[in-house]
Amino acid sequence: MSENDPADLLPNDRVKQAAIDGDVTQLHRGNQYGEEGDSFEIDGVRFELTEVSDRTLGDMTDADANREGSPSLEAYKERMVRAHGGQFEWDDDADVVRHRFERMN
Repeated sequence: MSENDPADLLPNDRVKQAAIDGDVTQLHRGNQYGEEGDSFEIDGVRFELTEVSDRTLGDMTDADANREGSPSLEAYKERMVRAHGGQFEWDDDADVVRHRFERMN
């Protein structure tokens, strides 16, 4: 287990605040940014990675989108396109890594 830099996993201040508020409890990323049991801290709030798993974008569900702060998978897809400046195209076969985390305090 190690201490991770939250900026590696959480891409911006909005997502960091959403994690603190409990609105975001997982993120899918293109790369792995930690191992199960690793921790990170945001503004004095500690989190632990509880699951790190390989998936594809096609594996994602509405429940995954909810855990990432979107009301539905369709809304999540639209957010990803906006977040990547229109340079992102959804590909169900694209490999991603799911990082689930829980607040420790």
